[in-house]
Amino acid sequence: MTDKLDKASGPADTPPAGAVPPEAIRAIPVRHYGRWISAVVVIALAAALAYAFSQGNVRWATVPEKMFDPTILRGLGNTIWISIASMALGLVLGVLFAVMRLSKNPVTSTIAWFYIWFFRGTPVYVQLLIWFNLALIFPILNLGFYKDEMTQVMTPFLAALLGLGLNEGAYMAEIVRAGIQSVDEGQTEASHALGMTRTQTMRRVVLPQAMRVIVPPTGNEFINMLKTSSLVVAVQYFDLLRAAQDIASTSFAVMEMFFVASIWYLALTSIFSVGQYYLERHYARGALRSLPPTPLQKIKANLTRLSNRKAVA
Repeated sequence: MTDKLDKASGPADTPPAGAVPPEAIRAIPVRHYGRWISAVVVIALAAALAYAFSQGNVRWATVPEKMFDPTILRGLGNTIWISIASMALGLVLGVLFAVMRLSKNPVTSTIAWFYIWFFRGTPVYVQLLIWFNLALIFPILNLGFYKDEMTQVMTPFLAALLGLGLNEGAYMAEIVRAGIQSVDEGQTEASHALGMTRTQTMRRVVLPQAMRVIVPPTGNEFINMLKTSSLVVAVQYFDLLRAAQDIASTSFAVMEMFFVASIWYLALTSIFSVGQYYLERHYARGALRSLPPTPLQKIKANLTRLSNRKAVA
């Protein structure tokens, strides 16, 4: 009886004697002709554009020659400095006015709403010009404990800082407000039940969790600030664009210096984009079970996989 059961429970996939095995399935991938055609068209357009610039009246040797000119490097440093300072001012004002906007006090919430409405509704260029020409309205700055001519107080740097920083504060207020509102209200109620004040709750519970929502658009705002800072030439602040224009006015290499400035702006935005990526990765640790691999980790994994294949071969 046992032998019969053993024979009956033999391998189910064993073909009977004399049976013909099924033919192996050949998987034929679908050909995407549209992708190849679009790739050829894009490459052809890029090549045509590159050829057009190569044949233009451009002294290309001037571009690498002026890349590290002392005047350009000085303007580059000022661009980084005014961008960081303006962004820091915008962050402080953004947090302050976001909290005021969410306040139950109608006076503070109305003031915050008016601030956001005004600075988001007027161009940055106009705001810079208003600050720079403030002496036309207030020739003398009199604070009681300090008195001086407005032209001496409102320097190009201060006009650029106020114009960029106050405008950025309005946008950051909306970003921070969205981040705060993304935190579940139960977190606030639980912290209040533990005896925390509203300030302690905001600083220790709400803001750390809201950073995951706040960081990505903040990084985008800073990268945008690096480019928007070029508007400070309107208030005679010496930045990267102003340095390029000064060199162009004496060397008559106008387009070449604009290319130099563009390359430096691209380099700055690329560097800070990498920093933004790792900052977002840092604050995503509490939301993801496992963080995605970084670009360096992907490259290392691909190299390891390639070396293993060669070793097997």
